[in-house]
Amino acid sequence: MKNKKNVYVPMAVDILHPGHINIIETARKLGIVTIGLLSDKAIASYKRVPMFDLEKRKKIIENIKGVEKIVIQETFDYEPIIRELKPNFLVHGDDWKTGIQSEMRKKIIKILREWGGELIEPKYTRGISTTAILDEFYKNGITPDFRRGYLRKMLSLKPFIKILEAHNGLTGLIVEKTSIEKDKKKVEFDGIWESSLTDSTSKGKPDTELVDFSSRFSTIEEILEVTTKPIIVDGDTGGKIEHLKFHIKTLERLGVSAIIIEDKVGSKKNSLFGTSVDQTQDTIENFSNKIFQAKKAQVTSDFMIIARIESLILNQGMNDALKRAKAYIEAGADGILIHSKENIEDEIKEFCLKYKKFKKKVYLVVVPSTFSHIKENEFESMGVNIVIYANHLLRSAYPAMVNTAESILKNNRSFEASKTYCMSIKDIINLIPEDA
Repeated sequence: MKNKKNVYVPMAVDILHPGHINIIETARKLGIVTIGLLSDKAIASYKRVPMFDLEKRKKIIENIKGVEKIVIQETFDYEPIIRELKPNFLVHGDDWKTGIQSEMRKKIIKILREWGGELIEPKYTRGISTTAILDEFYKNGITPDFRRGYLRKMLSLKPFIKILEAHNGLTGLIVEKTSIEKDKKKVEFDGIWESSLTDSTSKGKPDTELVDFSSRFSTIEEILEVTTKPIIVDGDTGGKIEHLKFHIKTLERLGVSAIIIEDKVGSKKNSLFGTSVDQTQDTIENFSNKIFQAKKAQVTSDFMIIARIESLILNQGMNDALKRAKAYIEAGADGILIHSKENIEDEIKEFCLKYKKFKKKVYLVVVPSTFSHIKENEFESMGVNIVIYANHLLRSAYPAMVNTAESILKNNRSFEASKTYCMSIKDIINLIPEDA
């Protein structure tokens, strides 16, 4: 054993498959095998949150023949652990020659050369990958229990997550599947916001709670059927406490992760109207009791109740907003959403910086509909955990549909509209596979 070379094998191993075994067998022939098991946070930093947590994945690897040692690789960047261990060989499948890990590969080759180390790249096992297996798994849907707890799990691993609005199954699929490669990493939305505004508007109804929760549940189920990402539901004021309790239980059964309720009473008016319409903020005592009763009503520990503070919207001042945040946290809120209709960041930034100093904090949420110029890294530096893009899919769809309708009227045919604004007939037919 003394004369054997040290071999380092970095792995995520969310689902063990023959490709992993092939790499380990290759490593065994080279020397003493140390598996660098990526931590949950390391995996979540460059792709979807792992299905199985670190301890479960470690248990699997411990029982594989040829594995002498397991270390935890805490970052997606291999450099710190490689410099610490200085292995003679690093074994990795050749699939990282392209894609988001290609730059990492180049860096590792350069570092290994410093002490005469070598990169060994077994041929990628074609047709088999963890990502492909998980994609197939998620295509078949997930259970309500798994989905409901997914938001909490994600927040425990990622300091900042981004949520996009959906108002039907099709827009849910857009949130689910849209991704880009940016800075050598896959970037996608982490979850779905089911908004009362866009739900109502898509039905041709005003945003006044005219669309009741029975109809909202139908929309939520429509989205749930074709997606797997966590869903946060816009609960408006939550209504009567007696009704809210039942709504929470229903949302839990469906697999929804969280509800956001705002501290207003009376007839619903959209917050962005501000004080130009009659809007009444609930008392701190009443709304704190609503939070407390809602938390008592939930069946699982996974579900989250997020309190939305309207003080800045209704010109009640920063001190009132901060006072309410402390009270709502004490009442049991799992998160605080601070709302503002100002188009500059001063108000939001001031709240966030003061919130950072709280001794007792929960997740902080913003909805940058009016202060949309602020970038996500700025929000993260302010201490924000969740950003919700609350209405953008509906807002972008409407002008496109109006342009199409006007083009048909103007040209007495659909040729121009089809060419300029529409996807092809073939694409729309193939958009949703028959076996989806």
